[in-house]
Amino acid sequence: MTEHVKIEKADGILTLTFARPDKKNALTNAMYGVLADAIAAAETDKATRVIVLRGEGDMFTAGNDVGEFATMATGNFRDERHDSRCDETIARSTRPLVAAVQGRAVGIGTTMLLHCDFVVLAENAQLSTPFVNLALVPEAASSLLLPLRIGYARAYEMFALGEPVDAKTALDKLHAEAAHVAARLAKLPTGSLATTKKLMRNAGVLLAQIGAESERFAERLQTAEAREAFAAFAEKRAPDFAKVAG
Repeated sequence: MTEHVKIEKADGILTLTFARPDKKNALTNAMYGVLADAIAAAETDKATRVIVLRGEGDMFTAGNDVGEFATMATGNFRDERHDSRCDETIARSTRPLVAAVQGRAVGIGTTMLLHCDFVVLAENAQLSTPFVNLALVPEAASSLLLPLRIGYARAYEMFALGEPVDAKTALDKLHAEAAHVAARLAKLPTGSLATTKKLMRNAGVLLAQIGAESERFAERLQTAEAREAFAAFAEKRAPDFAKVAG
């Protein structure tokens, strides 16, 4: 395990597990770096035919580590940022991506699923995109992909209100089903799978959208609204955006 990400390889399948259950699998900058490196390395590893994303414990991921983002909002974060690099690496990936989702999948936990080729949802899965609630904007090309998947009006509702959407697949079958799908994919011709995925997903369009979102996301992190959102989160109170309006 490296930086709270378990990396396992077996039978042509690379399994990446968010392993920070005590923090609800919230993704740190370091975790993004590990994920980006592992997914990028799979592109040139002939032994890796399929990638599975999963979370340890009772939830997939609570999204980005809000503590780190609060530090970024103050301008005091000095490390190299890996979140956008991870998004871009996932968008470029030609390996089939399978996700096994239980419990909450917040923010990036939901938007990364839009890049996956198979998503297995447990009955208790809850998908939410509360970017606006934190005075931020969507990322990982989700402002493009989510409307394409569920329609503009429903996507806008998810982004604007941030309320969770429930799923309905049995939890006890979750990881077995994801493993079954991954095993089937691992037996198929890699070249055909990769070419089909490239045809179905225009990486150039996705990367351009990720770049545009990243710029706006970084700008929003520096706003008074974002500072109020993170302060309210830390103090466990409702944010008062009226006092920072304008």
